[in-house]
Amino acid sequence: MQFGVFSVGDVTTDPTTGRNPTEGERIKDMVAIAKQAEQIGLDVFATGEHHNPPFVPSSPTTMLGYIAAQTTTLELSTAVTLITTNDPVKLAEDYAMLQHLSDGRIDLMMGRGNSGPVYPWFGHNIREALPTAVENYDLLRRLWREDVVNWKGKYRTPLQGFTSTPRPLDGVPPFVWHGSIRTPEVAEQAAFYGDGFFHNNIFWNMEHTAKMVDLYRRRFEFYGHGKADQAIVGLGGQVFMHKNSQEAVRQFRPYFDVAPVYGHGPSLEEFTQQTPLTVGSPQQVIERTLGFADKVGDYQRQLFLMDHAGLPLKTVLDQMEILGAEVVPVLRKEFEARRPAHVPSDPPVHASLVAAGDNHPNALMGPRSRTQEVSV
Repeated sequence: MQFGVFSVGDVTTDPTTGRNPTEGERIKDMVAIAKQAEQIGLDVFATGEHHNPPFVPSSPTTMLGYIAAQTTTLELSTAVTLITTNDPVKLAEDYAMLQHLSDGRIDLMMGRGNSGPVYPWFGHNIREALPTAVENYDLLRRLWREDVVNWKGKYRTPLQGFTSTPRPLDGVPPFVWHGSIRTPEVAEQAAFYGDGFFHNNIFWNMEHTAKMVDLYRRRFEFYGHGKADQAIVGLGGQVFMHKNSQEAVRQFRPYFDVAPVYGHGPSLEEFTQQTPLTVGSPQQVIERTLGFADKVGDYQRQLFLMDHAGLPLKTVLDQMEILGAEVVPVLRKEFEARRPAHVPSDPPVHASLVAAGDNHPNALMGPRSRTQEVSV
């Protein structure tokens, strides 16, 4: 099973000191977090893509390319790549280039983002977000899999005899996740193609998460990619730890209260009860995370948000040390002990996709129409 960290890249004032980092400091902090992830034995670092304050990671491939040059084993990913407002041609080119620079250590997560105004900024209509996402991703797949593409759609100009360069490394496109919190159509799209489904459940209760994952699993099997429990699933969440759980709550509370993603709403106690946010001892984090599989089934990737809400870099790196030394080793052992032999332990990576060739569902179109009824 893969474990890692993701960052939304917010620039938030530290409520305990009043210090506000610069954008440059925040960007370099994210790089330091990625390098620390590799050093402590984590598998993945993922960055968000945002084009609005208070967030800074507007160019994921630039950041991940820079990190790739300073790491050797770390899988590099996105916590979202905007499939609606990015041009599929540029996505095909940028991520193939990143594939080559990183020796295949990348995958990416398609999503629609968290900001409505981003659509007109890039010349798109939010009312057509879902059909745009479907059309754009279909084109992206073709650009990666066909040397010469002739294409005509609704949301961009046609292509005639177009070849995207560079071609994917070893002729194999990056593995793709589809990220969604509440949209059944995204789970359906992931299942149709045999891609991964990532439920970044930092806002929702596990009952809702379980329904979304179950939909994806059922449709994955319906489209003939394998058994439902073999579908590739990832989850996200946030943790804050201290050997004394009461001290963890005391230290984290001021940061939670101002967090741009979920502050200014329910109390910390309410939020930790209703969502996967875990604030407490390492053992509490272990028990809570193991419980996720009881709700959604055995899954392949767990990412933790560690650097949100103005937490200073030293605190984040200290938290990661606890994660790497006390939490992840236990989770690896316990998750694998419960996993049936026929269920994949890891999501596809470049080497496994190359080895599988056309036999991997990620390389194929679904055998049936995607117009089937979708229900959660």
